[in-house]
Amino acid sequence: MSYIPGQQVTAIVQRVEIHKLCRGEILILGFSIGGGIDQHHSQNPFSEDTTDKGIYVTRVSEGGPAEISGLQIGDKIMQLNCWDMTMVTHDQARKRLTKRSEEVVRLLVTAVSAEGCAAVHQSPGE
Repeated sequence: MSYIPGQQVTAIVQRVEIHKLCRGEILILGFSIGGGIDQHHSQNPFSEDTTDKGIYVTRVSEGGPAEISGLQIGDKIMQLNCWDMTMVTHDQARKRLTKRSEEVVRLLVTAVSAEGCAAVHQSPGE
């Protein structure tokens, strides 16, 4: 999501609930992240704003738990199980996402609206 000072930003806010897939002792989410307050802005292909240090979805596995839940490449993760994700390092975000004690990950994500209007979407069951 890019922001240019002085311009209006319209975004879609979406709640996404991902049930981790169990493969032996491994819990699979089916997506990768990029960004964080410790990363250089050039590592974030989803924002033209060099001060944006957010956590972004960089890959979604086809048919995986994240895709089934509606997560998309370019989504910016704002919250994870009620934790603020706007000012975290890449490693902090990774560790929170991969906690073995949590079989369900509840995310609040934002994405730029193609239609130019703000909306709130909820995953089924919420």
